[in-house]
Amino acid sequence: MIIFDVTNYYSLKEDLRQFWERPDKAAAERFLDAWRTRAETSGVAMLKKIARRLRVFRFGLLNWYDHRISTGPLEAANNRIKTLQRRAYGFRDQEYFTLQICSQHEKKYA
Repeated sequence: MIIFDVTNYYSLKEDLRQFWERPDKAAAERFLDAWRTRAETSGVAMLKKIARRLRVFRFGLLNWYDHRISTGPLEAANNRIKTLQRRAYGFRDQEYFTLQICSQHEKKYA
């Protein structure tokens, strides 16, 4: 039976949040590699799984330092469109639905 230190697990989880606060790509790369090493040697299966996942997405994570673009506004627009689709269930007028989508877009940027 393996017992792991909860404080170590929590500190590793909180440390990973600081990845986005690195000043440049090289520092972020060093930080990510060091964090992955600590997670893989922690003995916690969940942290090892996250470390393997970070290895897969390493390129995309580090790419954020070259192009600081967030998909948050796009996700918000998609969410508004899904909400409109649910409210418009049963209506057959596609043109009205398209106008509603355009109206939502204009409200944000008008």
